[in-house]
Amino acid sequence: MSASEKIWTAGLVIIGDEILSGRTHDKNIAQVASWLQVQGIRLAEVRVVPDVQEKIVEAVNALRADNDYLFTTGGIGPTHDDITVDAVAEALGVEVVIHPTARGILEKYYADKGGLNEGRLRMARVPEGADLIPNRMSGAPGIRLGNVVLMAGVPHITAGMLDALTGELEGGAPLITETIGCWVAESEVANILREAEQAHENCQIGSYPFFREGRVGANFVIRSTSKDDLQSCIDTLCDGLSTAGYDFTPGGI
Repeated sequence: MSASEKIWTAGLVIIGDEILSGRTHDKNIAQVASWLQVQGIRLAEVRVVPDVQEKIVEAVNALRADNDYLFTTGGIGPTHDDITVDAVAEALGVEVVIHPTARGILEKYYADKGGLNEGRLRMARVPEGADLIPNRMSGAPGIRLGNVVLMAGVPHITAGMLDALTGELEGGAPLITETIGCWVAESEVANILREAEQAHENCQIGSYPFFREGRVGANFVIRSTSKDDLQSCIDTLCDGLSTAGYDFTPGGI
């Protein structure tokens, strides 16, 4: 199997008591997943864990073992409960060190903001051997060590770090999608969906029902890394719907 044919995957660990308590609504899963798809990498699993070091270590090790890449968001700030660096270092079996370039970046950023204090210096800490991910939003960089990527939890800062990583990770062919809409209860066409998917090993079909204008319908999203396989699956699905007497709408409803 060539690199382009391989399905590359990533795991994501969302770190923070504020997410689990409901005080903060996570916005990073969707943007990380969307960004990964463009890189030819699929987000395969997400875990949300508290600010507890052993929980972070456990999640990092589990998802790192099962995927090509491991991303984390949250817990790399200046306060005592920002322990992601410590947890990832423990998971990887390395020490925590002050990255000299990160320190220089922070010294410059905070030069007119009160200087670099103990808390701010924490944001220069990295697992030994790590590289930095530029952060044009707030100075404190993200961290990359091999296939492990540590990013901020604030969504617009996360977005900036992802932008800095664009084109830097090896991946496969990007996932492409098409949508077919139909005014039908999905239970009525479940067999048609299953048979179309089973006939196309490289395709997946997701069914997303809705209630609109006083009636039920569904959008069927077909996904594949192959344009030809995708079109073949669409043709099979549309033929099945037509044969069963259902009208359909390319592009969705």
